[in-house]
Amino acid sequence: MATGTDIKTYFNGAWHDGDLPTIKAADHGAWLGTTVFDGARLFDGLAPDLEAHCARINRSARALMITPTVETEDMIEMCREGLKSYSRDQAVYIRPMYWALAGDELGIVPREGATGFAISLEAIPMAPPEAATTLTRTRFRRPVLEDNVVNAKAGCLYPNNARMMVEARSKGFGNALVADAMGNVAESASANVFMVKDGEVFTPIPNGTFLAGITRARHMSNMRDAGMKVHETVLSFDDFHAADEVFLSGNMMKVTPVRAFDDTQYGTGDNQNPVTRRVREMYWDWAASQRG
Repeated sequence: MATGTDIKTYFNGAWHDGDLPTIKAADHGAWLGTTVFDGARLFDGLAPDLEAHCARINRSARALMITPTVETEDMIEMCREGLKSYSRDQAVYIRPMYWALAGDELGIVPREGATGFAISLEAIPMAPPEAATTLTRTRFRRPVLEDNVVNAKAGCLYPNNARMMVEARSKGFGNALVADAMGNVAESASANVFMVKDGEVFTPIPNGTFLAGITRARHMSNMRDAGMKVHETVLSFDDFHAADEVFLSGNMMKVTPVRAFDDTQYGTGDNQNPVTRRVREMYWDWAASQRG
């Protein structure tokens, strides 16, 4: 991503200062797009759900036919070692990544066991609680398993997300609310999505067209533990126009309030977005409870 300059790279068994070159021009991942990554976060000296993110990248690698080479526990220790070089008040984006090094005799299928691995740590601040975005519709849709690797956090999926984002920005909005292949709401161009109606929370049911995120699952667990009603169900764009609140859920910023979806405005009353605020507070409280 390289949005900042305070970057550390783990490669070939050691940590290095800076954005170290790792992938080669002839690597399978460079010219055929066989790359997977995951993203965890360090903030307030905490790295919540780091184990889940490190485990998921190994599943993503297998889905893309890349042989994972680092056990989850070892990856966690590598990350924690690299994070020691950052101060406690820094927020850091943690990105382990794999790519295929070589292919079969035709070059297309990744060769078993030929795997590149690196971890990139980058200091990126967390967004303040009031930072919000806006949504609009896009003509681009989420793919399905029959035509893409939607069961992996794969780099090759992101050009489609970028098309969604560029279209939304060209219309004056911050992000896109995206349909699945059936025309129902799947997620945004960059994160999972929740809506609130009459105090209850709704989110699209995982149907194989989008990655149901680790942070999404954490929010749902926190809300249910607090006695809130949370529904995974089929949702239409009309449902979002009728919602009281909408927020995005992703690892990068955890909770992002949505101010508007096209001409529908949210959070305009005296008590703005109470559920969204509560979900964010519950996440930070849960993260603090994990401090060992």
